Parts: sequence; structure tokens; C-alpha cells
Amino acid sequence: MSFSYDTKCELCKSPIERDCCVVAECYGMLLFANMFNRREIKIITENRTLGKRMVSLFLEAFQTSFDSMPDEEDMGKQAYVINHPDKINRIFEAFGFTKDSMLAHYVNLGAIEDDCCRVSFARGAFLTGGAVTDPEKSYHLEIVTAHYNVSRQTYSLLLDMGFSPKEASRSGNYIIYFKQSAAIEDFLTIIGAPIHAMKLMSVKIEKDMRNKVNREVNCDTANLSKVVDAASSQIEAIEKIKAAGLYGGLSDKMKQAAELRLENPELNIKELAEISQPPVTKSCMNHRMRKFVEICKNL
Repeated sequence: MSFSYDTKCELCKSPIERDCCVVAECYGMLLFANMFNRREIKIITENRTLGKRMVSLFLEAFQTSFDSMPDEEDMGKQAYVINHPDKINRIFEAFGFTKDSMLAHYVNLGAIEDDCCRVSFARGAFLTGGAVTDPEKSYHLEIVTAHYNVSRQTYSLLLDMGFSPKEASRSGNYIIYFKQSAAIEDFLTIIGAPIHAMKLMSVKIEKDMRNKVNREVNCDTANLSKVVDAASSQIEAIEKIKAAGLYGGLSDKMKQAAELRLENPELNIKELAEISQPPVTKSCMNHRMRKFVEICKNL
């Protein structure tokens, strides 16, 4: 199963202690459902654990069962449907809508006044309208609805809860999303999925460690390449000086430096300076190597 699927399974294990929070979670589910109007309520999901939670919560919150549910052996995405008028009216009344009132898709803040209810609402919204990407691939969590006002008011609600989500639109839908791993971790933890928040954190730490090791390896490789290139040019200069018959005219210190370089092509300037007899500074050895190159250029 996917990371998103497993995250929702963990969320479905979250206990709800207060009746108001049961209603609040159902409210989030419905506002981000596939269909929520006077004629029909429809929630489509392939997650059977979520399906069982919806059945239980709707029965507790509204004393209402679904009119149509998938069979146990059905696979893939399945629909949970309520189309009986009395049941739909009962649900609407729980959110402050009378039988004759017009339904406007917006978040009735009166139904989620307490902090615990807002958390439950956010969990319900994610369960039916949300998804989170596998952190091995990228960091992205989104909640999608077809209703502009619902998206805007949920966005404001998340701001009040201390989050800083982003907004976008796609194919006629409105999206609230997080791209930062820390924000996703916090959101999942608060709505009831701390295990998957920790998994995301662990993946991030592993990625950061791998990136750090790769940077260090690349840096070491680059430094080694510089040493090899410099040593090659110095050795080439010394050999040309010898071929030109100028080697005998060099000072003993220059000759010692030349022999050290020829015998130790893999060492950098600092290491050559340390094995010199007597040891010299890195600057001194670097000066001698540059001198070989300058002499070679003047041949």
C-alpha cells in the first residue's frame, strides 16, 4: 500500500472522546467528499479501514447508516452513498441547516468552535479529500475540494491552528497544500498520525545524511583531482627541465623538492613540505613547485 493509504489507516485508529468531535470529523469528511448536497451524499475511497470508520462515525453522530456500501470482496475504489431524504435532512440539521434552507458550501464555524473539534475537522477533511506523497520521493501533502469557500475557510482555519499552508487550483478544484517536511510532520502529528510523521522525519534525516556524505565525497574527489592535475604539471615541468640540461644548475633545495615530487606524485603540497628534510612550510614548497613551472614556460 502507499504511504498515503497507510497514513489514513493510522488516522482511522485515532480515538474520539467527545460527541462534538465525532460530528466535527464527519463534517470535515462531508465538505471534502465527492458529493454533498440535498439529493445525495457520496464518498468514494479504496481504503476499507476508512470505510469502516465512516460507517461507525455516521451511526454515532447522526444515527444514520449508508444506503449503499461496497461488498467485502469488492476491490479498488468504492462508493459509500446516502440518498434517503430523511437521512440527508438529519445530517444537514446537525450542521445548522434546516430542511428548507439553501445549502451553501462553506465551513460553519459554529459546528467546530473548540480546538479539539477543529483538529477532528481537519482529520476528516484529510481522510476524504487529502493525500500525502511518499517522503522517499518528495514532500507534499494536499487537501482538495471542489468548493472555493470551503477551501478558503479551511485555509483560514489552519492558519488559526498555527499552520502556514499554501493554496492553488487545479482542474476546477481548490487545493490547500504543504511542501515543507516539518510542516507535514506537525500536521500529521496533530491530526493523529504520529507514527507516519516519525517515518517522514526518519526519511528526511536519512536523505540529509546521504546528501552530506555525497557532498563530502564530491568535495574530496574534487580536491584529489586538483592535486593530481597540479602534480602532473609539476612533474612534466621537472622532466622538461632535465631534458633541457638545466637540472644541474638548480640549487640543492630545488633538487630535493624535485625529487620529492617525482617520488610522491600522489601527495599534495602540504604533505610534500612535511616530508622534506628539513621540513619546510607549505608556502615554501608551493613556491618551489611554481618555480619549476615558470622555468619550464621560459624554455
